[in-house]
Amino acid sequence: MCGRARCTLRSDDFRRACHLDGRPVRHQNMDRYRPSHNVAPGFNVPVVRRDDEGDGGGSVLHCMKWGLIPSFTKKTEKIDHFRMFNARSESIREKASFRRLLPKNRCLVSVEGFYEWKKDGSRKQPYYIHFKDGRPLVFAALFDSWENAEGEVLYTFTICTTSSSSSLEWLHDRMPVILGNKESTDCWLNDSSLSNFDKILKPYEDEDLAWYPVTSAMGKLSFDGPECIKEVKTEESKTISQFFSKKVANVPQKPNLEKSPVKEELAEASEAISVKEEHESQPTLDSTRLKDEDIENYEQKSVKEEPEISQDDYPKLIIKKDDAENTSNISSIEKKDTREMLHAHAKPFAKETERQNVGPAKKRSKTANDKQQPTLFSYFGRS
Repeated sequence: MCGRARCTLRSDDFRRACHLDGRPVRHQNMDRYRPSHNVAPGFNVPVVRRDDEGDGGGSVLHCMKWGLIPSFTKKTEKIDHFRMFNARSESIREKASFRRLLPKNRCLVSVEGFYEWKKDGSRKQPYYIHFKDGRPLVFAALFDSWENAEGEVLYTFTICTTSSSSSLEWLHDRMPVILGNKESTDCWLNDSSLSNFDKILKPYEDEDLAWYPVTSAMGKLSFDGPECIKEVKTEESKTISQFFSKKVANVPQKPNLEKSPVKEELAEASEAISVKEEHESQPTLDSTRLKDEDIENYEQKSVKEEPEISQDDYPKLIIKKDDAENTSNISSIEKKDTREMLHAHAKPFAKETERQNVGPAKKRSKTANDKQQPTLFSYFGRS
C-alpha cells in the first residue's frame, strides 16, 4: 500500500512528468497546493485528468484531496480520507466504489517518491523509494466528487496498488501502480478500452528504482522538511566488521574492585573466607605431630651416625650381618659395623618417605621440652 509520499514539485514539473508537453493544460484549485516532504491522506495534491469541458484534447492540473470520498456518501456523514486512500487494482472492476470511475474518472498522480514501512516484530522501519535519476514517479489513480450539506463540491482521489515487485517484496507485499513511460500514462489517461488496463496495472519490474531507510519520525503527520528523506543507519545496513566489533564490545568486563569501597569490603571478606577454608582443609598439628617428630628424629640421627659407604662394601656387610645372626661368638666390632651399614642403607629410604608423607601443614619447630620418640635406630643401638 502507499500511504505517504513526497511532493514538492512545481506546476511545470507535473506537466513534464505526465508527458503533457505541447498539450493545453488548465489549472484548477492550485492555490490549495502546499508542497511537502510528508504527504498523507487528507492533503491537497495536484493530479492530472482529462479536460471534458474543452475540445477533448486538453488536460487539467487539478488540486484534489488524497483519500477517496465516493459521490454516493451521505451529505451529513463525517468523511474519513484514510478509508479509501488506496484501491486494489485486482478488484477495481468489482467494487462499486471504483468500478463506476474507470470509464471517465482516471487520473495521474506525480510525486518525487513514496515511503513504505518494513515490519520487524513490533518495530517498523520506514524506507524512501524513488527513481535513481531523480525524475518524478507517476501513479495510476481514480478520482470522484462529493457534495456536502453546505453545497460545497469536494474532489478526492485514490491511488491504485498492485502486488509488490520482485525487488521490493522484502519490504512490503503491495506497491503503487507506477506508469514508467509515455505509452502507459497515455493509455491510463486517454484510452477508452478497459481491456488494455491489464497491461499497465501490474508491478513495476524495471531496475531504476532505489530505496534507503529514513527516520522513524516519518510516522508523525506533523514531521516535515528535508529531514524526511535523510538516510539513516539501521542494524541491517551494518557491515560484518561492525557486527564482530559489537560482539567484542559486549564481552562483560571484570569489576574494578580498586575504586569502590563497597567492592573492596566484599573482596576482603571473600579473601578471608578463602583463607579460612584453606586452613580448615589442612591436617591439624596434633594429628601430624607424631609423624613429623618420627621423621625428624629419624633423619637427624641418621645424618649424625651414618657414614657414607660404597656399594662394593655392601655385600661384605650383609655377610657379616648374617654371620652375626647365625653365630654366638661375633665380636662387638662386627656388631658396630653392621649397625653402621644398616644406617647408611636406610638413609635414601628415609628421605623418600619424607617426601611422600609430609603433609601441607607447616612442621612445628622443635623445642627443648619435646620428648624424643623411640626410633628404629635407637632400638638397634640398644641391642
